[in-house]
Amino acid sequence: MARKSGKKYETAARQIEARPYNLEEAVPLVQKIKFAKFDETVEVHMRLGVDPKHADQMVRGTVVLPNGLGKSTRVLVIAGPDKQKEASDAGADIVGGEEVVQKIQSENWLDFDAVIATPDMMRSMARLGKILGPRGLMPNPKTGTVTTDVAKAVKETKAGKVEFRVDKTGVIHAPVGKVNFGTPQLLENAAALIGAVVRAKPAAAKGKYVRSVTVCSTMGPGVPLDVTPFNLKAV
Repeated sequence: MARKSGKKYETAARQIEARPYNLEEAVPLVQKIKFAKFDETVEVHMRLGVDPKHADQMVRGTVVLPNGLGKSTRVLVIAGPDKQKEASDAGADIVGGEEVVQKIQSENWLDFDAVIATPDMMRSMARLGKILGPRGLMPNPKTGTVTTDVAKAVKETKAGKVEFRVDKTGVIHAPVGKVNFGTPQLLENAAALIGAVVRAKPAAAKGKYVRSVTVCSTMGPGVPLDVTPFNLKAV
């Protein structure tokens, strides 16, 4: 992952020792060496021993971070009339049916961060695959975003539900909060994400599952983690 190597970045990088850290050391170090003027996102990057070209080695799932992401998530619910009030009452920002599908298709409208749909709308939603799919917004039953329990889905998404999915190079990238979070909150969030990925180990994955884990802020250098405990749990 390419990073700019200005003086501030290099100063931060020099504070990272050439050794693997445990999570309890890495998170406060990431907070200490951050240098951007804005409130950076803290990210976890995990390289896995899987070949995502094979369907039985795909790693995908969701986790509700205990302390959220520190930002409000704009949730769109596309549902039949019988579920629209339930979605609104649960806190969805935008609720609609076929007319919303048409708006996205005709106007390329994307003023939302997450999409939840009821099963009866998926025939219409299929038209949006090329628009929503590349942006990671297409609802999917495996991640709980195609459901009849729209209230639960909305509340979880608002609370900080994060979807993770291995990319074509076998790496998962996911946010776990903001640099200005308390260290205990970031530790809880990072542990929850890593634990969810470990539990999602495919049966077809052979050899070492978690190859490397790095924690960093948006602009900062990565702090490498000791992956030994994660592989013990993955067995």
